[in-house]
Amino acid sequence: MTTAAAGSPRTYQVRTYGCQMNVHDSERISGLLEQAGYLRAAEADDNPDVVVFNTCAVRENADNRLYGNLGHLRPVKDKHPGMQIAVGGCLAQKDRGDIVRKAPWVDVVFGTHNIGSLPVLLERARHNAAAEVEILESLDVFPSTLPTRRESTYAGWVSISVGCNNTCTFCIVPSLRGKEKDRRPGDILSEVRALVDEGVLEVTLLGQNVNSYGVEFGDRYAFGKLLRACGDIDGLERVRFTSPHPKDFTDDVIAAMAETPNVCPSLHMPLQSGSDDVLRAMRRSYRSEKYLGIISKVRAAMPDAAITTDIIVGFPGETEADFQRTLDVVRESRFSSAFTFQYSKRPGTPAATMDGQIPKQVVQERYERLIATVEEITWAENKRLVGETLEVLVAVGEGRKDERTGRMSGRARDGRLVHFATGAAGANGQLGATGAAAANGQPGDAGALAGRIRPGDIVHTTVTYAAPHHLNADGVPLSHRRTRAGDAAEAGRSPRTPGVLLGLPTIGAPAAAPASTTGCAAH
Repeated sequence: MTTAAAGSPRTYQVRTYGCQMNVHDSERISGLLEQAGYLRAAEADDNPDVVVFNTCAVRENADNRLYGNLGHLRPVKDKHPGMQIAVGGCLAQKDRGDIVRKAPWVDVVFGTHNIGSLPVLLERARHNAAAEVEILESLDVFPSTLPTRRESTYAGWVSISVGCNNTCTFCIVPSLRGKEKDRRPGDILSEVRALVDEGVLEVTLLGQNVNSYGVEFGDRYAFGKLLRACGDIDGLERVRFTSPHPKDFTDDVIAAMAETPNVCPSLHMPLQSGSDDVLRAMRRSYRSEKYLGIISKVRAAMPDAAITTDIIVGFPGETEADFQRTLDVVRESRFSSAFTFQYSKRPGTPAATMDGQIPKQVVQERYERLIATVEEITWAENKRLVGETLEVLVAVGEGRKDERTGRMSGRARDGRLVHFATGAAGANGQLGATGAAAANGQPGDAGALAGRIRPGDIVHTTVTYAAPHHLNADGVPLSHRRTRAGDAAEAGRSPRTPGVLLGLPTIGAPAAAPASTTGCAAH
């Protein structure tokens, strides 16, 4: 591969926008580049040898954000000969050669279907001193066959399918990621086992519509069976999935969730709108009655389940009565959290040319009312948990104020964010009370846990305060369990899964790559 200096591997950064699919795709991009001999640059490095933008095309400002960032990089590249810039993801699939026309200092443009080509395209662009644009119309290889550099020691994404067969009028994703392609259950479970063997405790199964998993090989109950199969994997403590679609959500999946102990009592169920007329215009193929029926069945099977959602405000033709119906469904559903969006016109979608586009000020006013309603409900739901003891998987980067407050953060089994004291100086600057569990899980001195809890460890702690978007636990944890994921985090290791899921992947820093002249290690 090419080098920045003789014998020195080239460095890279990946900058990710958008959904969980993109986050996981970026892990694959990192794995490919490291397999090809590149080294990950430090976050503070202002001039890595390669910068890869993994883009999103869903939101209206996606284009402006990309081209603004590319503009900022131009003078950096001018000062560092040999630096390369690559653009991939959904916006690259949509804009194709326009990216190089608008930003001619970009070296490589690749789409959603050919992530595996990136190392070759970078080398070809360097050799030819010309931009390389390669966009495929269909999937080249299933992304999960590519090497992956996992970002977390304790939680991993596992794709069960790519693409989408739905035709929602507001969504550009199916045209950019293609028709749904399903992985075989055995391949998925092999990847899950490989992650668990490295110490990963939590796996999230990913698909644009997980409930339609199995349609390609003729088993409409495949997803429920997959959840149950995950329950048989020793060492796998938490299973999540995203995203389901209400039109395909079936009772066997609810039963699998309720009856499989390691499947978390959390469900992300996109609503989009509570108005049947708007749902019809969106081509969502379900109505509010069916949606609320699903919520009712989930709560009957799992009374403590935390249900989250997506909601769009201001879809073309939405009336005040339509919006009020959305507020009604929100109140009845009692969501623990909601991802709320103002409708964004996206070129290439049917909704972009519909009559009845809503004025910006009307959309903004409705959006603010929706936020107020959601937060009133989420706060009330969180207050119900004050005094309850929760199991928390300790995370990295969840609490922006943790360093100042002396807390750490993590997710409860139902997905709620919990900020908890550790026995070090807490939010009031005082040590927590005595009687906490020591590192071996037994009651002990208050200071026993300070500095010993690592990302990937498990604590049990009691909720003392509730806010609309998080919980606080300001007493010292009742117990602390050290895990192999915590060991890996403490050692600075991250899982790396190879492209061929036979045998076990390795973990740890790769050996130094010798200088060479080709960049074709993966394609």
